[in-house]
Amino acid sequence: MTADVPLIERKQRQARQRIIAAADELFAARGFDAVSVNDIAEQAEVGRTTFFRHFGDKQEVVFARAQELLDLIDGEHVELPDAGASTPLDALRGLEPVLLRLLDRMTSDRIGYRRHLQLIEHHPELAARDAIKMQSVALRLRDLLAAQDCPTGTATLAAEIAMACYWTARRTSPDPAALVDATQHAFRQLFDLLARHCPSAQSHRIERPRPPTSHLPARETTCALPDQSAERSANSAPMTTALFTGSAA
Repeated sequence: MTADVPLIERKQRQARQRIIAAADELFAARGFDAVSVNDIAEQAEVGRTTFFRHFGDKQEVVFARAQELLDLIDGEHVELPDAGASTPLDALRGLEPVLLRLLDRMTSDRIGYRRHLQLIEHHPELAARDAIKMQSVALRLRDLLAAQDCPTGTATLAAEIAMACYWTARRTSPDPAALVDATQHAFRQLFDLLARHCPSAQSHRIERPRPPTSHLPARETTCALPDQSAERSANSAPMTTALFTGSAA
């Protein structure tokens, strides 16, 4: 396969990889703030012109693999039951395996990914750019659904909720080895929640061990006022059902 790639392109790829490797090494050894573009170029044995041909600044090197992730999304395919009339729930079901595969690829180099997260955590300017990069992922997921004739509003909602599952996992499971499982767990929690109000979500509900039943007697109610919270919950159920299944409750 390498022989099919023109020599100039191979050299450009090699230079890019050297820049990424040099930046990773220097950031780990000195810290992000103490490393300059000149330091990275010198370590990678390339000129400043070559560096800026591949990256706009040193911050962009931190997210060098983001484009690879976007390219992977472009190569994915979402299975939808009825593309033209897909609901957000259908779209979420289709996106889940796609996102899990992407995260598995993202965390394949666990040491590198952990280092990447640490850089972002300690530098607000990197955190801001990280949010932009992840929004690009959400937009690509939306486009992936739209390519299957999924309605724009439905595709957008599903992509944003799928990314919310990722963010939940990332913020609660700092270990890269657990990110995929934690994201899947977030999806399961979401589907379980929807299953309480949406009959079409029942197939995604997972049975879990129930906590032991308490043997303590129930407290006696001291006031016979109506349960307004229950009433609000009942009233919200039709809204939830209509939103995710596209049907009236």
